[in-house]
Amino acid sequence: MNKIKNNREFMKSPSFGKTMKESDQQNGIEPPRYEREITGKFIELPTFDDHVVYHSYLELLDQRRSVRIYEKDIAITKQQLAFLLWSAGGIQEYRGKNNMTTFRPVPSAGARHPFELYITVKNVEGLESGLYRYAPTKNAKEKKVTIEYLAPLFTDYETRINEALGGQKWAIQAPIIIFVSCLPYRSEWRYSEASHRVMLIDLGHVGQNLMLSATALGLGSCCIASFNQELCDEIFSFDGNDEYIVYVLPVGNPKIKN
Repeated sequence: MNKIKNNREFMKSPSFGKTMKESDQQNGIEPPRYEREITGKFIELPTFDDHVVYHSYLELLDQRRSVRIYEKDIAITKQQLAFLLWSAGGIQEYRGKNNMTTFRPVPSAGARHPFELYITVKNVEGLESGLYRYAPTKNAKEKKVTIEYLAPLFTDYETRINEALGGQKWAIQAPIIIFVSCLPYRSEWRYSEASHRVMLIDLGHVGQNLMLSATALGLGSCCIASFNQELCDEIFSFDGNDEYIVYVLPVGNPKIKN
């Protein structure tokens, strides 16, 4: 019961004024970068104009459901992938000193945006299967998306993903799986000990945008919060401290019921 009580207290709002006085921002330390620096092959995806199926917001909300069964042999398009990524991480505007603040389609406390989007691509039209990362700074202020190729898809993909996602076999049918990583210091720099609660709130914004965007494209998705932390971090060579997976979202074409 003590753990439950502690978790309930964690959900409550702390004293931000007191906490922020102790932050690295208040101590004059330069903010961390808002994009993880990796050097690889960059691929610009086609624009996603006219790829949205549901234009009515009311209809969109009516249609969104968690989907766990996908047409495993039907690919998604590069345009669909681009829209999904942009809707959850695209940089629309720079603000502040040295452009160190970014505005995006998802809200984030203090505009810190502590998340990165990674993708395992199994079946996307015209795109090599493999591991990718969304690189939002490559097309900042544009409705375009560039992804970075990280590595080929592992030969035992289905077995490894199944283990990493705790035996949720339905997920391996999806043509793509989006893995959201957290770089906690981006928010800790500003909010110190109060940052972890607001990062979880921010994560909900990211997940909702991804799920609504998938629905808008006529695709299905389902958020996954229960996974093997160590195995998911291992897929992308994260240290589990300065960066780690916090959310997983398979996306694909819903299987049509006969």
